[in-house]
Amino acid sequence: MNSKQVKLRDAHQEFTNFLKGKKHSNATIVAYGKDIDQLISFLEEMKKNHVHEVTKNDLEAFLAKLTGTGYTPKTISRKLNSTRTFYRFLKVNEYITDDPSLLVSHPRYELAPPRILTPMEYRALRDAARDDARMFAVIEILLQTGIRIGELANLRLEDIQNDTLKIRPYEKHEERLVPLNRPAKEALKRYLTIRPQTKEERIFVTKSGKPFLIRNIRTAIERYFRLAEIKNAKVNDLRHTFVAHHIKHGVSLVMLSKILGHKRISTTERYLEFVKDKGKENTQLIEL
Repeated sequence: MNSKQVKLRDAHQEFTNFLKGKKHSNATIVAYGKDIDQLISFLEEMKKNHVHEVTKNDLEAFLAKLTGTGYTPKTISRKLNSTRTFYRFLKVNEYITDDPSLLVSHPRYELAPPRILTPMEYRALRDAARDDARMFAVIEILLQTGIRIGELANLRLEDIQNDTLKIRPYEKHEERLVPLNRPAKEALKRYLTIRPQTKEERIFVTKSGKPFLIRNIRTAIERYFRLAEIKNAKVNDLRHTFVAHHIKHGVSLVMLSKILGHKRISTTERYLEFVKDKGKENTQLIEL
């Protein structure tokens, strides 16, 4: 198909179908969809309707508009990443010959330091959820294994393998095995005794036996953060806390990187600047 014949809206629909075919999560597909829809709406205001008409200046004007309407540099950078993914799709499919998105620079911004819960805080969170066996297990597994919330929601009963959990491929993250320590195993065992009888294979389910969805897990954990009076904390901070406290106790970065499913050890290494008094290196995981 000649690039001059490809309308932006049609390309957007093909891009969405492509993402679905790659089995990206619904959240990822929706996020990309909103970002590209916002871009195309702007371009249509500029009287640009076909993929070949868009220039570097058009994309920079879009980012400038986002800046002017109050978007943070971090959000704008993420939207540029979405744009580049869209344009990579167009280039691979030969809808364009040149990629203008590569000529646009990311805005500069500093990453906020990770929120690391103190032992007093995560014990308070644990105590707040103690009477809710399901949420206690959810919190304990996130805290004691460092897995992502999407990976937790995707866990199946058959993924419990003695002293490990099999973490299924999630988005672009590969399958791996994660150690289950004593507190995590005990919390999981307690939950399974009261888990509703259902044909659903996922470990964490609702009272009606349906999958416990990511957004509902997130909302429930945030509720327990409030009950425990833990300020400015989010679900992913449980993962940050797992990493930081293990580094503090000297656990090997290579080992942690594999457990966390980091593609690059540099991702794990960035925590070093936030951890004081790193212990002597070892391979012994701790119980938080």
